[in-house]
Amino acid sequence: MEFSTIWLFVIAAATLLIIPGPAVLYIMARSIDQGKKAGLVSVLGVSLGGSVHVLAGAIGVSAILMTSATAFTIVKFLGAAYLIYLGCKTLFSASDSTASEIPKAPRKKLIKIFYQSALVEIMNPKTALFFLAFFPQFISPSAGSVPVQFLLLGMIFIILAFISDSLYAALAASIRKRILDRKVSSKLQSRITGYLYIVLGVFSAFASPSKT
Repeated sequence: MEFSTIWLFVIAAATLLIIPGPAVLYIMARSIDQGKKAGLVSVLGVSLGGSVHVLAGAIGVSAILMTSATAFTIVKFLGAAYLIYLGCKTLFSASDSTASEIPKAPRKKLIKIFYQSALVEIMNPKTALFFLAFFPQFISPSAGSVPVQFLLLGMIFIILAFISDSLYAALAASIRKRILDRKVSSKLQSRITGYLYIVLGVFSAFASPSKT
């Protein structure tokens, strides 16, 4: 893969990861309720679950490419459409939200927190759909092995997510009151995330033909 493509992926992924999503809220809940250590263990579990989706996605995308190059192009356009859909859905949910809430997480032992976090992420179909929609936008069959490219992007994404999630876990306990009382901030975050998804989806739709 070209360095410029990887760098573009890093920028896009880092931008999306800055805005807290459901997994981040779960991690913050653990950190707030049981401390930073529990939050970091949750981060490890979520990272493991994400890695499973990356591996499954690499196998799936490879199978699609083996079918035909046209099928791969269709997947990329469907992925772009899904990103736009996510953006619109996030914007609508921002309009309907009435408060910023951190989900309460029951207290558990660290080992249970780890495998529970991993299982929650593995069983989340939205993660798989997001990876299948997002990663192919930066993959080119002419650049080499598609599974290797997918795994490389997945590894980069997991590392970035681990760093981002760890920072949220470390900061959550110290800013608990602000987190729980920021209704306006929650809506703003949702709107920013929604627009980011839409922009990324539109960009991917126009960029896809030149990458295949």
